[in-house]
Amino acid sequence: MRKVTNSPRLGLGALAVAGLTLGMATLAGGPASHAQDAPGNPISAQPSAEGQQLYEQICQACHMADAKGGAGAGTGVPALAGNPHLADKTFAITTVHEGRGGMPRFAGMLTDAQIAAVLTYVRGHFNAYPDPVTEADVQKVASTPVSKSDCNTCVH
Repeated sequence: MRKVTNSPRLGLGALAVAGLTLGMATLAGGPASHAQDAPGNPISAQPSAEGQQLYEQICQACHMADAKGGAGAGTGVPALAGNPHLADKTFAITTVHEGRGGMPRFAGMLTDAQIAAVLTYVRGHFNAYPDPVTEADVQKVASTPVSKSDCNTCVH
């Protein structure tokens, strides 16, 4: 009889997919979201915990709890904390919606409201960008054709 053991060769990609799957199962059918941010940061939207919850259940598997990106085997996962690219809402929305580099496309996995919530959390909690990303912002960017250089899947 052959003994089954945990393989040390299980890569970060498999762990990220497992975390994404678990996070998506947990969030399926959840309440409508609102743009939110960490307490104390100035925002103009009603805060909710959904953005933080999404980050913790999906994003931090690769970007780490402190949002400083991957190190070691995870090298190449960009830091979200202190990231000047996130000042541009369009860049942030396109990246999450369409994917970029090794990051998967979240269009169809997350609602526009969930994308807005997690981006508002990341931009406000780990950066100093207090203006929320709204569901309307996501819908506007999502309805705009994406250039092939900005698209991870190039299925357009």
